[in-house]
Amino acid sequence: MTYQPLHNQVALVTGGGAGIGQSIAHKLASLGATVVVTDMRVEAAATTVTQLTPQKPEHLAKKLDVTNKDEVIQVFGEVVEQFGAIDILINNAGVSTMNTIENLTEKEWDFNFDVNIKGMFFCTQAVIPHMRKGGKGKIVNTASMAGKRGVPLLAHYAASKWAVIGFTKSAAMELAALNITVNCVCPGYVKTSMQERELEWEAELRGMTPEEVKDEYIRNTPLGRLCTADDVAKAVGYLASPDADFISGEAMDVTGGAGLG
Repeated sequence: MTYQPLHNQVALVTGGGAGIGQSIAHKLASLGATVVVTDMRVEAAATTVTQLTPQKPEHLAKKLDVTNKDEVIQVFGEVVEQFGAIDILINNAGVSTMNTIENLTEKEWDFNFDVNIKGMFFCTQAVIPHMRKGGKGKIVNTASMAGKRGVPLLAHYAASKWAVIGFTKSAAMELAALNITVNCVCPGYVKTSMQERELEWEAELRGMTPEEVKDEYIRNTPLGRLCTADDVAKAVGYLASPDADFISGEAMDVTGGAGLG
């Protein structure tokens, strides 16, 4: 029988209906966890659940708007009522838009910050009482390579991801006394549907074709290819596992070497 380090663990993944979140849900399930997949689009979350291996009747899909504090508290309470605990929280829900600072709107700014950092704050705050009761916990947040450097056309997004890293490090220090580790992953140029939209936006803003922008991403990645959602999921699976019990406050690059120069 394959060793499953997350057997009997309950993991909740936000933004699990597609992309990186979907791959994370797959990885955690393969490691033996019971996975609660949440997403604004409950149908997408339900699709992810049907794909999880090994299949468990306990895997669950829930609608969750991470920017709605009351809904976060309610959903987390329902999960604990059904499963008895939330052992692992993956704060993955995230959004992006692209614009020059001069033309950036307040709506774009608020949209990025509301989902990328305030939603993470709401979910972390909501899970603490449940993890305290269980005597342990693991929180893994999805930041970005953009959280460690300046990025033209993504100043608002980058600022929100710098905030994710700062929050992660602060939470790691504060929650250590509760035996809760807090880490984040910093993906590079990830090949997802979100990236496809960003390629179109960046190409238009820079007067290039999407293919030219993509080729530039690959040239900027020493390992010579785009990051995949599975690359990120493997790092998250490690940080959620017992192998990472003594790791906290880290912002782990999953970039293929991009951003090192």
